[in-house]
Amino acid sequence: MEIMQIVGIGLLAAFIAVILKPVKPEISIQVSIAAGIIIFIMLIGKISSVVKLLETYNKKANIDMVYFSTLLKIVGIAYISEFAAEICKDAGESAIASKIELGGKVIIVVLAIPIVTSLLDLIIDIMP
Repeated sequence: MEIMQIVGIGLLAAFIAVILKPVKPEISIQVSIAAGIIIFIMLIGKISSVVKLLETYNKKANIDMVYFSTLLKIVGIAYISEFAAEICKDAGESAIASKIELGGKVIIVVLAIPIVTSLLDLIIDIMP
């Protein structure tokens, strides 16, 4: 079970980070970052299989690839900005974490504009 490996890595990294934080806070942060990267690498295969499955259904539904790629970008930005914000929070920089989250949200809104305008055009076309 992969979840046990992920939980084990996370708990081990948390334990090491807690022990090192009073002595070497910079190494504590590096342990946290390394654990996050290791867990992410473990999940890349799962993520790619989900993306392939979604691509298959996207082709079956004959949806424009621009919308699909935009949605994938939005999900990626959400995960990356959350990951970076959590690292900043671990480092005690919650103000910077808030700015990263805000930046991610703004970029997501900007990327979503073509999808929203397309939906609004569709609604306008349907209305009498």
